[in-house]
Amino acid sequence: MDVLRQAIHQQVPIQDTDWQLLTQHWVIPKSLQRNEYLYDLGSIGKHLYWVLKGTLKICYINKGEEICAGFCYPDTLACSYPSFISNKPTQYCIQAITPCQLVGISRQHFYEAIEQNIRLERAWRKITEQVLLGKIEREMDLITASPEERFTRLWKRSPHLFQLVPQRYIASYLRMTPETFSRIKSRVWKP
Repeated sequence: MDVLRQAIHQQVPIQDTDWQLLTQHWVIPKSLQRNEYLYDLGSIGKHLYWVLKGTLKICYINKGEEICAGFCYPDTLACSYPSFISNKPTQYCIQAITPCQLVGISRQHFYEAIEQNIRLERAWRKITEQVLLGKIEREMDLITASPEERFTRLWKRSPHLFQLVPQRYIASYLRMTPETFSRIKSRVWKP
């Protein structure tokens, strides 16, 4: 949780009282076995989680094919953001790739905390803005970059994913077949 505090503090300086207000309810433990769902299609994101251990994939089904849209791993947040924000059913799944340990806060307690504290509200807004910028950059990559450019950019931006996530999921995330991913990896891989 110290990394979460640092991440929030990087956005907006927070005091001990701010942190206590936020974390007094951030105590809901969640354990997942491999392949177990944190959120399944149609469920409502009632909790915001901090990943303590393990790796999860964010995916949806398109014409019968599973597409990876992102990943959660230690020291990152995990939730169905659209569902968490809107309180409506999620359109995608979050599934454990490995056994996971998470700690969560309910939607109600989270929003009560940020509504009571302007610094926490600003930090959440800035974190949300960063997530949005990342999603826009990813969209542009998928539209304008070649498969090799997408591979190289991901490697430069997030090399840790190549250690945490099986290749088939990274290939899906980059919108390429596992075979194309392997060919590109053998050409440009410089660990």
